[in-house]
Amino acid sequence: MSSSAAPIDLLRHGDTGHRSYRGQLDDSLLELGWRQMRDAVLGRDWDAIVSSPLQRCAAFAQELSQVRGLPLSLEPRLREYHFGQWQGKPVDAIAAEEGDALARFWADPVAHPPPGAERFADFAARLTAAADEIVRGYAGQRVLVVTHGGVIRLLRCLAVGRRYTDLLNIDVAHASLHALNWPPKPARESQAALAQADPVGG
Repeated sequence: MSSSAAPIDLLRHGDTGHRSYRGQLDDSLLELGWRQMRDAVLGRDWDAIVSSPLQRCAAFAQELSQVRGLPLSLEPRLREYHFGQWQGKPVDAIAAEEGDALARFWADPVAHPPPGAERFADFAARLTAAADEIVRGYAGQRVLVVTHGGVIRLLRCLAVGRRYTDLLNIDVAHASLHALNWPPKPARESQAALAQADPVGG
């Protein structure tokens, strides 16, 4: 299986109007968010769409599928990272109440996850499995994957073998498109190292 088996474009959902770690909360898009996503796909063509089932991704994916007559699959493993006790809590409030913990998370999200958050090893494993399945299932097709900021950051880190501490330094704007070459060998080695180290609990 080569990295060119399925040319994949990752599309982050548009604006939901929330300024907090939304994670797996099921928010809807603002009208601005709909416009952002519609603008992002103008002049671009794909053969199939795969989407996170959360409505801020899936609603647009369903619209695009219907308008263009493209097959659509909803993939639960493409859901956003679960931020545990910080999920849905305004970042300003976290900074005021748990400033040191927030600073540690920003510096190294793998070693210092939010309290009660999804283990990064589990997050990486489910994204790797989802990407592997997309490449297998859509060989030779151009695939649009509609998903979340954290998902895109981690997949891009895996794809180029970057350190997980680089996650928060990758700019992933609302409705931005990102090409993904999958599966690269360095990503396999990075994933194995992360799983072996297993530094994240809870």
